[in-house]
Amino acid sequence: MAAKRPFWETTPLAEMTPDQWEALCDGCARCCLHKLQDQESGQVYFTMVACRLLDRQTCRCRDYGRRMTKVSACLVLTAESVQTADWLPDTCAYRRLLAGKPLSWWHPLISGDRETVHRAGVSVRGLTLSEEDVHPDDWPRMILELAAPLNKPRTR
Repeated sequence: MAAKRPFWETTPLAEMTPDQWEALCDGCARCCLHKLQDQESGQVYFTMVACRLLDRQTCRCRDYGRRMTKVSACLVLTAESVQTADWLPDTCAYRRLLAGKPLSWWHPLISGDRETVHRAGVSVRGLTLSEEDVHPDDWPRMILELAAPLNKPRTR
């Protein structure tokens, strides 16, 4: 008897339940960073300035259910918006699945551990400042170079 394949391998993004959709979020919080776009090139740069609702230790929103009323610029990722959100990092599960790629080894759905995204260096834990502490005029000096994820540790 064949093992049942996980939902992210069998269900298109547009057909996922809300619980499945939310489970795909790896908790990196890169989408919670303020971004700047070069007007000439169109290049998008991540800053180290995080949304005021981001818990910078856990990389989770402190008021997820009401974030849209508290932060008017908050973007809700949907199957449709993921297709045009070219600023999403290559590591993003939504972007990976849309491109037909598997989830990364450090993704909590693969590893079974919400901490692997942090240990692999994918999350922004320890790299950010709150938007409450940085004037928008200073954001251009806060460009963040996001590192590539670490390779999967070898097991013995």
